[in-house]
Amino acid sequence: MRVGFVGLGAMGRPMALHLLRAGHSLALWARRPEAAAPLIAAGAVQCASAADVARRSEVVFTIVTGSADVEHVALDAGGLGEGFAAGSILVDMSTIAPETARSLARRLSRQGVEMLDAPVSGGEQGAIAATLAIMVGGKAAVLERVLPLLECLGKTIVHVGDNGAGQVAKACNQMVMVGAIQAVAEALHFAAAAGADPASVRRALAGGSAGSRVLEVMGGRMVDRDFSAGVEARLHHKDYGVVLAEAYRLGVPVPVAAAVGQQLNALMARGWGHSDTASLLRVLESVASAACER
Repeated sequence: MRVGFVGLGAMGRPMALHLLRAGHSLALWARRPEAAAPLIAAGAVQCASAADVARRSEVVFTIVTGSADVEHVALDAGGLGEGFAAGSILVDMSTIAPETARSLARRLSRQGVEMLDAPVSGGEQGAIAATLAIMVGGKAAVLERVLPLLECLGKTIVHVGDNGAGQVAKACNQMVMVGAIQAVAEALHFAAAAGADPASVRRALAGGSAGSRVLEVMGGRMVDRDFSAGVEARLHHKDYGVVLAEAYRLGVPVPVAAAVGQQLNALMARGWGHSDTASLLRVLESVASAACER
């Protein structure tokens, strides 16, 4: 197929490469042209604008930071909307507000363009290994058309419902995952404060019902004091903004998510947004240290 791709960050670049290696023609646009260099060397075409990507493509993938970024790429001057032909498909794999996804789908439909919101979970390593979990909102018939492309990128592809439903699922994913990171941080901080070895406590928990991927990976980073970014904490902070705004709009109580959101706010205030979300441990430690000083 003739495929376009916008958003060549840590996840987008390997995802685009999988599509290229699967034999699809690939058109690219990047705010930083150097980000496209490895893909151009592999046979992709670099375009002067997002609109040019859309003109060359049947299906365009986007994976950018937030709601405003998706709207800019899709709708502003020089954006995808200027180049889409009727019958084209936008597959947005960013994590954005559900209502933004619905609104964008409605606006694109006026020019005969279909849209799927298809956010992903699995991080950079999942993108590299093509093992992402993909949560899809939109028409089932449209998903069927792009399924061979999504199968190049992930192992678990679930049609959740209409436009916006994929983003709802991603919000739920972030609630559970980052909530678990906070729980691991609290457990290991508690263990250290109580005089137990956090590394040993983590090993003990891993063999029981508390064992999880989050305990394994994020707990390991906390024990090793490795706060270099796997996924930058600022992105989870952004995602929690989506979660809490949507919960407020719906009138749904989310007390655990609200508390985790406050911890992420504290993390950001300490300047750790570009560090790994395992830095939630450092937030707890800094509060404890400040209390001791008083």
